Amino acid sequence: MATFLNKVSATPQSGGRPSAAVELSPDGVLAAVRPSAAAKRGGSASSDAPVYAFAALPAGALVPGIDEANLRAPEVVVDAISAALEQVSPRTRAVTLVLPDTVVRVFVLDFDSLPAKSEEALPVIRFRLRKMVPFDIEHAGVSYQVLAQSRGEWKVLIAVLPGPILAEYETSVRTAGYEPGAVLSSSLAALEMAGPMEAILAANLSGSCITTLIANGQDLLLYRTLDLPFGAAERIAEIQRDIAVAAAYYEDKLGAPPRRLYYAGNRDIREFAAWVAAPALEVIELAPRPASGMLTSLGQESIAAVAGALAGAS
Repeated sequence: MATFLNKVSATPQSGGRPSAAVELSPDGVLAAVRPSAAAKRGGSASSDAPVYAFAALPAGALVPGIDEANLRAPEVVVDAISAALEQVSPRTRAVTLVLPDTVVRVFVLDFDSLPAKSEEALPVIRFRLRKMVPFDIEHAGVSYQVLAQSRGEWKVLIAVLPGPILAEYETSVRTAGYEPGAVLSSSLAALEMAGPMEAILAANLSGSCITTLIANGQDLLLYRTLDLPFGAAERIAEIQRDIAVAAAYYEDKLGAPPRRLYYAGNRDIREFAAWVAAPALEVIELAPRPASGMLTSLGQESIAAVAGALAGAS
């Protein structure tokens, strides 16, 4: 799968992703590191597979959104970041920071042209986004990637989030003693685990939202995040509707119905498949949990996002 975005930032930066990653969610902090970048302890980093550690957060410590502060107990979140990363022992202080989908707005937009230099392209992109996002775009974190280019038409993937929200998450990582070298949404990071040429339909489920994606090689055809209702029956009905809409869009764009639904999320895959209730779709784990390399209990947390962040590491 194409590398969809390396950095969401207030100012453009370059360079590959770090060899360590940390995902923040309301459930907790999930850290992962490549063994070659980990301090070996007792032979725990003897293979090429990443190692993982998880530190749980109490309910309400992190509430993702774009309208107000997300870290309601910043010191608790900082302690969880430290605990998770100390378990995997990265040799570098730079980490990829993976954020909840609900704080990042993702767009695929067409442009007639776009400057080659990012410092010249970003003002053009910010101007285009000015009426599309409900927050201050001039101080927002913005990143972009050209998906396709032809004469007179540029197809561009753009990720954007409010500047204060980005600063809040980045500050928590720095306070824990690390540096956010790249920032990604959970679903864009997870998508790195898909095959490089295969057209896929994917879903990423969290406690508060579901994101559906369609990718075809180096093209992103659909990225849609929906908040889920609180009621169990209403939540399942919304998941079924969203998957059905995405599957229909897949068939319309690619000329054949999808046979597989690649899944990442914080619920058991069998439970999710029962919720989807689509016999024609085989539900497959986007990133199956390995038999080894888990330094702590991960609960029901998916490894897809942090594993995908490492897959795009330099």
